[in-house]
Amino acid sequence: MGIVRQVIDQGLALNERVVEVANNAFDRIFLPGTMVRSEQTAHEIIHSYGITSVRYYPPLEEEHIELSGGATLTVMGETHGVPLVFVPPLAARPAIFDLTPNRSLVKYFVARGYRVYLIDWGEPGREQAHYGLSDYVDDLMPEALRRIREHAQVQDLSLFGWCLGGLFCLMYAGLSNDPHLRNIVTVASPIDTSEGSIMGQLTAALMKPAELVRKLTSFRLHNVAPEKMTVPGWMNSLAFKLTNPVGSITTYWDLVLRLWDREFVESHTTTSSFLNNMLAYPGRLIQDMFVKFAIDNDLSRGTIELGGKTAQFDRIQASVLVFAGETDNLVTPDAAKKSLDLVASSDKQYLVAPGGHMGVLSGSKAQKAVWEVAADWLDTRSANEIERAPERVETERRLRRRKRLSDDPAF
Repeated sequence: MGIVRQVIDQGLALNERVVEVANNAFDRIFLPGTMVRSEQTAHEIIHSYGITSVRYYPPLEEEHIELSGGATLTVMGETHGVPLVFVPPLAARPAIFDLTPNRSLVKYFVARGYRVYLIDWGEPGREQAHYGLSDYVDDLMPEALRRIREHAQVQDLSLFGWCLGGLFCLMYAGLSNDPHLRNIVTVASPIDTSEGSIMGQLTAALMKPAELVRKLTSFRLHNVAPEKMTVPGWMNSLAFKLTNPVGSITTYWDLVLRLWDREFVESHTTTSSFLNNMLAYPGRLIQDMFVKFAIDNDLSRGTIELGGKTAQFDRIQASVLVFAGETDNLVTPDAAKKSLDLVASSDKQYLVAPGGHMGVLSGSKAQKAVWEVAADWLDTRSANEIERAPERVETERRLRRRKRLSDDPAF
């Protein structure tokens, strides 16, 4: 009887597994939108201008949050006086900072007691084709930070940028000479494009032809109408996947092998949705990046001209923490490290963390190697007295809870 019972149990378990696979496969193929779990952390839009907006992530109501791997984190109250501003790149949606409920960078930092904001650059279309580096660094970003300071009722800020977002942070600091910029954290931000990355190989291939064109002709890339230079989102998605073509294919094999695991399928679907729905690069920005980053490699010298003004990294006095991805073949560790040689900061640190270009920020090891390290590093550098009284913070929390209840149809 024992053997018979064991066979029956195994059969039932197998049948359950088959049902799970069938249900997950159906949802993954026909209802993928129901499995995307990004940007679920509660936030408020505190300001909008054009396609750009600013998000504020209020304190969490729960006492603990779940992290990847089954770990939990005790939620702290607001204990840091210096607000933290996340700055995304452009082609990648801000969902990268709030990928899934247990892999959310913004949620993690809110739980660690930070007042968290995020700049959402929006979805550029034909009307934004003329947007270049100076528009983002010397117009949109200063306006966003001004609104954040008004909302937070403090002047000191910390910036945290990934990839081009990190460059925006450094260029803003070098251009504005902002005395209230306390800390800058960059992750996988390419300062020296001549290093041995995919970008470095492209730079090497273009350098001599570009020099000949400049010397022998009157053609200048910036004279081309920016509408003709816009790179659509699907092309950015394809280019990103081609930086790791083998991994882009094998990840689907992993999906097939783990179709029974609902959490894995949801995570895979969410990541795939992020990669498949990247945003366009405005044409003027492409012109600026092509000439100033790829051809002239201006950032490696610590200066870059932006709309008639010059951003100089040797003006930067803020504390700087730089992360690079150990296996990042788009922005190598050496390409990211260069910024420490250029800033005037006396307090600066460089760390190499596990992961590629995306994995260093959102991979399975990022929570320990990057998030926790950055939160601890900022902890000792964000000790301003909070200007809002504790009782006001508690009042705001009660008002948000009351609003959620009143919005609930069952209330």
